Amino acid sequence: MNIEERSKNSRRARTYAVALAAGALALAGCSSGGGGSDPKDSNEPKMESQDITLGTAADSTGPAKDLAGAKKGGTVTVLQRDAFEHLDPGQIYVSDELIMQTLYNRTLTNYQFDDKTGKAKLVGDLATDTGKSSDGGRTWTYTLKDGLKYEDGSPITSKDVRQAVERLYAPYQTNGPTYLQQWLSGEGQKYRKALPDGPYKGKHLPKSVLDTPDDKTVVFHFDQPRAEVPFAVAMPNIGAVPPGKDTKEKYDKAPLASGPYKIRNFKPGKGIQFVKNDQWDPKTDSIRHQYVNAFDVSFGHQWVDSTRRLQADKGADRNGMTWTNAVDPSQISTVLKDKEAMSRSLTETQPYVDVVSINTDRIKDKKVREAIAWAFPSGQYLQQFGGPKAGEIGGGLVGPTLKGYDPSFDPFQKKKYPGGNAKKARELLKEAGKENYELVYAYGNGDTHQDASVVVERALERAGFKVEKKEIDQSTYYTQIGKVKNKYDLYRSSWGADWPSASTVVPPLYDGKNVYDDSANYSHLNVPSVNAEIGKVAKVSDLSRATSEWIKLSEKILSDEIPAVPTFYNRLFTLWGSGIGGVKFNSVYGAVDPTAVFIK
Repeated sequence: MNIEERSKNSRRARTYAVALAAGALALAGCSSGGGGSDPKDSNEPKMESQDITLGTAADSTGPAKDLAGAKKGGTVTVLQRDAFEHLDPGQIYVSDELIMQTLYNRTLTNYQFDDKTGKAKLVGDLATDTGKSSDGGRTWTYTLKDGLKYEDGSPITSKDVRQAVERLYAPYQTNGPTYLQQWLSGEGQKYRKALPDGPYKGKHLPKSVLDTPDDKTVVFHFDQPRAEVPFAVAMPNIGAVPPGKDTKEKYDKAPLASGPYKIRNFKPGKGIQFVKNDQWDPKTDSIRHQYVNAFDVSFGHQWVDSTRRLQADKGADRNGMTWTNAVDPSQISTVLKDKEAMSRSLTETQPYVDVVSINTDRIKDKKVREAIAWAFPSGQYLQQFGGPKAGEIGGGLVGPTLKGYDPSFDPFQKKKYPGGNAKKARELLKEAGKENYELVYAYGNGDTHQDASVVVERALERAGFKVEKKEIDQSTYYTQIGKVKNKYDLYRSSWGADWPSASTVVPPLYDGKNVYDDSANYSHLNVPSVNAEIGKVAKVSDLSRATSEWIKLSEKILSDEIPAVPTFYNRLFTLWGSGIGGVKFNSVYGAVDPTAVFIK
């Protein structure tokens, strides 16, 4: 996910190979956590998708099943490149923070991963189950479990869930997902008008929208059927925040823990510790364990450093891991030859799809966009990020972790022409009367992105374009490309679906309602027929049918409108120290899951 980029209002990943669909809900297979890949084989993960089932109340009841050989005690060191910018669950929306918050933050529902098969199941987390729908799917009711407490011993109530939801309407909440708010109170940014100050001036959403009739019950009312609510309330911002201890912006530095670990010694830019929360009751939690005493996380470890240390496996690094750092591209061949290191590795397909967005405000001629798509060197581009260990060349806008993904869909033949088809692109430019068309290609200033920019420049120039490269500081990259009035024609972005539904891919990226600063619609696509079709599919209450419709729509958008060039579907290839066990892959967040880790 090399990404030093920050992100707002999107699920983005921060790795070299950065960054899910209604219906028979699906995601990619996971690692069992113990064995690694065989260095003799291609090291490519299987591309099959797996159905995610909705668990029962029994599945939602703790404690989580113990792992064979698991022990208690000790400290795990965690080597991360990027510092955590946000701790407030309402503001969390990038891969490393998404996986981090699973230690201390609990939501109404969440994902339970089988420790042997890696298969995911959605279960109740704070809630007793995944929710009960009524009124044709327009009303969803959740009952909180008994025995839920914060780290200070105070009980978690329905009013705390209401606070967690209503604070998302406040102006300072700008970074997290907005699905539930929009469903409750209006599309785009319209929802904020329903509660412009959040709950901070004593006002609340009407009971006809959000009701808490008693301390254990939360009821959501929608104006149309919403079959995917159980997944939406698994997002990190749909949890619990005590009204009396909600410090607004300051909560981002010291949120109150509801999970098995609590925050200690947060030093912005340097590191953070997670230590045991003695108020967490394992009987209420069927997802997490509390094996180790602490996770000691330090920031600033470039992939070269974390790879070297974890491969060497010496000293404290024997009990070390990383949640999102991948094996550095320059060291992949060396690691692949190290059988011992490979025995404590995983390579898994992530839900993230890398694309190069085309600014349709600036490039209005569809034939020019088509020429760009044919010319772009997706295979050579991927090589700069690590080749097959970092990802698979992508043909479409939706990746292989989704049920319904069609591997044969590749309208611009990226797999056949990994260096781009310059001849086809030149023909299209000539037809359009746009030979020597000038393009401004923007990229982050990390080493890998600089190298990739040279590959892109050469391929586009071979195809008859004139290219001006614009380097952007990685720390403000997404802010710069996220401006509607930006001055760039092409720029890379990466998106991972927020839960197993392409409804969290197509509308955020290509609905005209989402053309505003900091939106994920980086191409600024605003086509009435596309907008209408998105609205039509959104009303399909049959999940299986919706799955197919979203996939078809994504293919139609790419073929007919060409708002972006698919480059690659992401993979994570990573290592951990020989002294720890219980390592598994969270395929929803595309990161290494810390919730079952123990020291051997």
